[in-house]
Amino acid sequence: MKNISIETLKVSTPVQLNNIPTFIDIETSEKKKEKELQKIREKLSKLQDKMYAHNKYGVLICLQGMDTAGKDSLIREVFKEFNARGVVVYSFKTPNGNELEHDYLWRHYLALPEKGKFSVFNRTHYENVLVTRVHPEYIMNERIPGINSVEDITPEFWNDRFESINHFEKHISSNGVIVLKFYLHLGKEEQRQRLLRRLEKEDHNWKFSPADLKERELWQEYQTYYEEAINATSKKHAPWYIIPADNKETSRYLVAKTILEELQKYTDIKEPELEQEVKDNIKFYHDKLATEE
Repeated sequence: MKNISIETLKVSTPVQLNNIPTFIDIETSEKKKEKELQKIREKLSKLQDKMYAHNKYGVLICLQGMDTAGKDSLIREVFKEFNARGVVVYSFKTPNGNELEHDYLWRHYLALPEKGKFSVFNRTHYENVLVTRVHPEYIMNERIPGINSVEDITPEFWNDRFESINHFEKHISSNGVIVLKFYLHLGKEEQRQRLLRRLEKEDHNWKFSPADLKERELWQEYQTYYEEAINATSKKHAPWYIIPADNKETSRYLVAKTILEELQKYTDIKEPELEQEVKDNIKFYHDKLATEE
């Protein structure tokens, strides 16, 4: 099995998405990938238990990608060994009325992980510089002072949002939230095939929406804005990883591998030690319980 360094996936310098492959051959069978993923899942599960006991870090996993990129199934497969108390998944859809009464980051603050836990954002705060950029008319729903029409939304507006997002991620990372962001890099032809399968398989019809085709027509705009967002916000404290997503098994393996290897860098994460008095009396406590009638 080909060893892929996670550093080759991390965005450390400006990237051009058109030059990055959407498929990578890791030279192994699908069955072998599943076995390797299972090993990583078990290690992540044990690490999460240790983080829960340590109770100092939370982990925020951000997943972005075009429709059909495989976010839902990736979440299911990567986190299936986790204790249910340890991970919460949030899927951010169109803001509701209550959410629009606050700034655009408000609902994301509410979903941040508690110490010792994981939050997975299935679509994230980056929708506010992606979907709204492709459809700037959505910004009008936010009722922002000084923005009275779409024409008021200047390039500076988006640069300010990038800066706000950077500040947001810097703030939470400084307070114990480990931020890892993944862009599932799907090819346009692979998306076409996946949409066709949704139409051809009756039990998958429910996944299809005519809106998928309308958004597909805006493919290049999305690619341009993803590229700008990634380049503007991939920081040491909150890096982006570009994951080739044309093969779902490979993308799941690479995301899980990245999460594990990044978290293993936090060598201070340890289970808390018992007080010396308790340690010295372990046998006493054991015997007391064992002989209890």
